[in-house]
Amino acid sequence: MSEFDMFSPLLPIVGKKTADLLAAQLEAHTVGDLLRHYPRRYVDRGKLTDISGLVVGEQATLIAVVQKATLREMRARRGKLLAVELRDEKGSVLKCTFFNGHKVGHLIYPGVRAMFSGKVSMFNRELQLTHPQFEPLDEADEMRPFLSVYPATGKITSQQIAFSVRQVLEVLVEGGRVDLSDPLPEAMRKREGLAELGSALRRIHVPETEADYHAARNRLVWDEALGVQLALAQRRHATAARPAAACPPRTGGLLAAFDARLPFTLTAGQVEVGAEIAADLSREHPMNRLVQGDVGAGKTIIALRAMLQVIDGGRQAALLAPTEVLAAQHARSLRAMLGPLARAGELGGAEEATSVTLLTGSLGTKAKRQALLDAQSGHAGIVVGTHALIQDTVGFADLGLVVVDEQHRFGVEQRDALRSRGELAPHMLVMTATPIPRTVAMTVYGDLQISSLRELPRGRSPIATTVVPLAEKPAWFASIWRRVREEVAAGHQAYVVCPRVGDVDGAAKGAEQDPDIDLIDTDDPDEGADSDDGTARRPPMAVLEVAPKLIEGPLEGLRIGILHGKMSPEEKDASMRGFELDELDVLVATTVIEVGVDVPNSTCIVILDADRFGLSQLHQLRGRVGRGSAPGVCLLVTDMPAATASRERLDAVAGTTDGFELARLDLELRREGDVLGAVQSGRRSGLRLLSLLRHEEIIAKSQVYAGDIVEQDPALEAHPGLAALVAETVGDEERAAYLDKV
Repeated sequence: MSEFDMFSPLLPIVGKKTADLLAAQLEAHTVGDLLRHYPRRYVDRGKLTDISGLVVGEQATLIAVVQKATLREMRARRGKLLAVELRDEKGSVLKCTFFNGHKVGHLIYPGVRAMFSGKVSMFNRELQLTHPQFEPLDEADEMRPFLSVYPATGKITSQQIAFSVRQVLEVLVEGGRVDLSDPLPEAMRKREGLAELGSALRRIHVPETEADYHAARNRLVWDEALGVQLALAQRRHATAARPAAACPPRTGGLLAAFDARLPFTLTAGQVEVGAEIAADLSREHPMNRLVQGDVGAGKTIIALRAMLQVIDGGRQAALLAPTEVLAAQHARSLRAMLGPLARAGELGGAEEATSVTLLTGSLGTKAKRQALLDAQSGHAGIVVGTHALIQDTVGFADLGLVVVDEQHRFGVEQRDALRSRGELAPHMLVMTATPIPRTVAMTVYGDLQISSLRELPRGRSPIATTVVPLAEKPAWFASIWRRVREEVAAGHQAYVVCPRVGDVDGAAKGAEQDPDIDLIDTDDPDEGADSDDGTARRPPMAVLEVAPKLIEGPLEGLRIGILHGKMSPEEKDASMRGFELDELDVLVATTVIEVGVDVPNSTCIVILDADRFGLSQLHQLRGRVGRGSAPGVCLLVTDMPAATASRERLDAVAGTTDGFELARLDLELRREGDVLGAVQSGRRSGLRLLSLLRHEEIIAKSQVYAGDIVEQDPALEAHPGLAALVAETVGDEERAAYLDKV
């Protein structure tokens, strides 16, 4: 048995002082932690620039020795400036300046040899680098063709990390004392042309050629991809191993009666996905399926038909919504779609009818007691609610299906809380109106089977999306409200969406004190945009500031209501119902209307400060209109100037109504760590190289390999190296917690 392995502590190798520093700054406690802290870039010594060859305006990287370093007070502002004179091997001299020089003076002093990177500028007729990045070099650095630059912090430099990594490599890997038995099966490595683990770790930290670090990265990406996919395959296997109640379709049941009442024909996609779900529900192992579809693709009807099939099997269904507004809307929609089939025990109810019960945290005592009784007794075939359904105090007579609406609003913990009810696991159906790129589906949602709805039901109207650029065309602002009036005059309704609620206790006062928040009289094209000196923008538009100005100004005389998350449940329900019943012309709201709100008569949505929302949010908000026979219009209002990243995002939304295309673009714009973080549970990320954009093929292949391995060895008992890889990638705690639940 080797003296060390990847899980061995660093202390015996690097010493206490360095081990403590690595632990505090990088959370690197073990050999594996440090060796998996990869360089973020490399500098090819053969491509370094001589000082004599520098060109103004170009980015340059050079190696030079500090000849002079003078710290002095800055003249125009507070602080100290470090003036440095550099000399390279050819004797050429270059000046550098560092702001806040007192913070770097202990690293840059005469005699230090370092690598400097920055943009070349001209000052007092001399070339200089202003506040360049720098890395002090040691003798070992001088011997290597490539210099590795590591992600560092204020208290530990790239050089210190590189030295510690070399200590580990020299003492352990090169000395043969570390157990680097490769976790990847040899047959897989040969088939995919992958380097051995020890070789890959040496090459990525100390490459001799460009091909070295490319080959090393490729191998180490496979480690991360396979680790994730093995964890997900274990999830799928463990979940499928639990018994579930089989609910095959029943002739002449509630589902058949509902289908006979449908006033429209299901789309081909709805029929296909419905058949997949019906087959899943007929099995004695729990369904775990995600239905993704673009806005308005008809997912609710899919979910309702699944719930009715389960009720026909003598069991109950629960629908979990992310907000009380959406839960109440779902309950009303389900009752409306079912008609007499939802009025069990009521006058006019059908013989085979069931009951739909709403259960939320804000229900009154009497109403909540009745809802709990309906769920516990089985009188309610369908229970709709929010997080309240997850509480232990909520019991079901026989829960057969859990439908989770908008999966991205719920964590794994919440989903599992309902999944683990009773001896028989309920089937699980997850719905999302945010289309998911394939690589995200294979990682974040890799424990679910996925069905896609791409075809929109007949009768959906087109939506025209326009960016309203106030920075260039401030006069267009008045046109927004004229367009809203036109839609209302035609008998339709409109939404106005704001990024924030505003001051609940003193909204009017707050608006009066902030002259920049002037919704009605914005005539300065630069108002609200970032200034040249980087000063902060005005606060985002707020519901409680916008609504009064609309009532008193451009929309005077229209029936205007508000909706936001700080309202009481009764107020929110009254406002939403008033809009649904056409008692309001305009609803000024926050993103509480983002998902699930369905008012076919609404044809116009104005999104203020649209640049402050994400792509998926904007697409969801846009989907609130165009749900009836009249065409929809979406106005994305922004004061951000042209050619900025924010404007490019808005132009992308205006350029397509395809949610799947926008989802891909959204992934490109977002930090991938935010997406991949959902695979884990708040622990230090073990994913450093895996890219959902660049490594789609590797992720797909890893999913197949992982499925085959786990099918033969579910607990990875015969593959201890792979079990360790899973722990290293997604964490033992996360995996154990999940397996305990299922």
